[in-house]
Amino acid sequence: MNYLTLPHDANHAGNVHGGVIVKLMDTAGRMVAARHCRLRCVAAAMDRINFHNPVYAGELLNVRASVNYVSRRSMEIGARVESENLLSGEIRHIASSYLLFVPAEVKNKLGRIPRLILSSHEDQRRNREAAMRRQARRLALAAGREKRKTNEILRRMEPKHNNQYEKIKLL
Repeated sequence: MNYLTLPHDANHAGNVHGGVIVKLMDTAGRMVAARHCRLRCVAAAMDRINFHNPVYAGELLNVRASVNYVSRRSMEIGARVESENLLSGEIRHIASSYLLFVPAEVKNKLGRIPRLILSSHEDQRRNREAAMRRQARRLALAAGREKRKTNEILRRMEPKHNNQYEKIKLL
């Protein structure tokens, strides 16, 4: 997907806002997800994003996205953004991220996301790496839940103080 950046996409210094780039990644990911499962899809999560180079108003952005992994209820989409200076022809890597998409609505309970056909070694590599990221996300989510449970238990064990000043003195 290509997008010509314009002055309204940029700040006072001429740098394109990061939000514009994230929005384009989301749009490209949504198109790829919808093409794969033929359902309306929404972004449920996005892995961290690092901006490697600035983008200036007037440059052409190229956003590429592909389905890396499919489960019963979600898809991981990889997105990469490159910028092209139309005057010099210079192409720079701007950002990459992984987005998790889910169908917005499933009309029947049997409607599942179709399996991914891995036709090349590159597809197989991306799928293996995406499976590892999925496992890491699940472990991080479980660890976060455990941490919240522990904090809740500790909070319940704290003595109750009616007076804020008493609480401060005890600390």
